[in-house]
Amino acid sequence: MKLLAPVEPKKVIAAGLNYKSHIGEQSAAKYVGLFAKLPSSIIGHEDNIIYPADATDLHYEAEIVVVIGKRASNITEAQVPQYVFGVTAGNDVSERVWQKQDLQWFRAKASDTFGPMGPSLVTGLDYNNLNLIGRHNGKVVQETNTKLLIFSIPYIVSYVSRYVTLEPGDVIFTGTPGVTQAMKPGDTFEVEVQGVGVLRNKIVAAGPATRSGQ
Repeated sequence: MKLLAPVEPKKVIAAGLNYKSHIGEQSAAKYVGLFAKLPSSIIGHEDNIIYPADATDLHYEAEIVVVIGKRASNITEAQVPQYVFGVTAGNDVSERVWQKQDLQWFRAKASDTFGPMGPSLVTGLDYNNLNLIGRHNGKVVQETNTKLLIFSIPYIVSYVSRYVTLEPGDVIFTGTPGVTQAMKPGDTFEVEVQGVGVLRNKIVAAGPATRSGQ
């Protein structure tokens, strides 16, 4: 049995620089920093992350991903629980050289396979208090709890809804902790979210028949 991504979103939104451990000495922004990934970046558990031929510095970013359950427009933080369907694990794969050089993060964040999610979508979890772990080739390299988010999940969802109407199935990546490092073809990265399970993906060099589990 092959697990597909647990949702097919129309919109993939992400929050950046949202853990103090990730921004270091940099001051936190006044508002949450948002960017968009493309739905075509989404892959599932055990699918391959493709290392593009011209990429040189591909990083992992373990994250908790929120999945919207019903149409949300300009909602308050207090209303957010009514609109969140559940959460899953995600990896906001990022090419750092492209991220620095390009006008926007189109290639760096939204290339095909740069948005693994899974292995399951779970409802009823307290997303304000969830443990998150990232493992690179089996070694723990990221670890945090959503209590340490600079901007909480209710704040992020409410803030996004001020400007963009969220539809059922849309997803929001909520930020990554700590220091990220480069991956290379042959590596494996895992994202474990408390109550959700372990998302696992292998990095493979670009080539024929490399998108999904091959």
